[in-house]
Amino acid sequence: MAITAALVKELRERTGAGMMECKKALVETNGDIETAIDNMRVSGQAKAAKKAGRIAAEGVIVARVSESGDYGVVLEINSETDFVARDVSFLAFANDLAELVLNTKTTDVEALLATQMASGQTVAQAREALVSKIGENIQVRRAASVSAPIVTEYLHGGKIGVLVGLEGEGNAELAKDVAMHIAATNPEVINPEEVSNELLEKEKEIFSAQARESGKPEAIIEKMIEGRMQKFVAEVSLTGQPFVKNPSITVGKLLESSKAKATQFIRFGVGDGIEKKVEDFAAEVAAVTGGN
Repeated sequence: MAITAALVKELRERTGAGMMECKKALVETNGDIETAIDNMRVSGQAKAAKKAGRIAAEGVIVARVSESGDYGVVLEINSETDFVARDVSFLAFANDLAELVLNTKTTDVEALLATQMASGQTVAQAREALVSKIGENIQVRRAASVSAPIVTEYLHGGKIGVLVGLEGEGNAELAKDVAMHIAATNPEVINPEEVSNELLEKEKEIFSAQARESGKPEAIIEKMIEGRMQKFVAEVSLTGQPFVKNPSITVGKLLESSKAKATQFIRFGVGDGIEKKVEDFAAEVAAVTGGN
């Protein structure tokens, strides 16, 4: 039987699986869509795909640094609930994935999903199997890497992960302190001059409006805006921030005292930028019971 586009479309709509998976399932069953659905349910593809639309804003951040200490990776793997984020199988998948990314240096998610794991499955297949086992949407959201003479990772409760790269005469202990600082303060850039013009203009517009509400002379207003902009640039720059373990010095001074320089950092927080669904249990109960 010919495998038509309409048949593939129907199977996609009924299972939520990808086009290639649907086409392959139909080829294997000679176009028998019902058998194809049954086979996909057995393999877990249909179940995994059906859950793909659910919001997965919980999860875990994992990181690894090479034995040579000059390369590191950080990943975010999402689940629907924090309960699953603590599941042994989920954490095993996340840690296996971190090792895979470290060894292959594959940080593109699409390429990573097609990469074979030690089990012989691709990452995509292992993810689908885990979804079928656990019953929640699980997504490999993002991965990134840092290369530098000194690379260190810091994980805070599995919810925040930082990689930082240093050059110069620093050491792993200094890099760890800087990584912990980044986890706590979430700077935008390393140095003040790296703050984007777009962000500067946005903040200047806000500060200008606030300053002019004071009713003070224009010359004073301009000085107020200039002062607030300088403070803002320091606040969002790693080297301009007071060091969390010793606020009497900036991170820039800390690095300078060790003749070290930060070259790159990456900070992942679980669910960053994902709009989470807010559950209103009282409203849900009222809707079910017909109450107000």
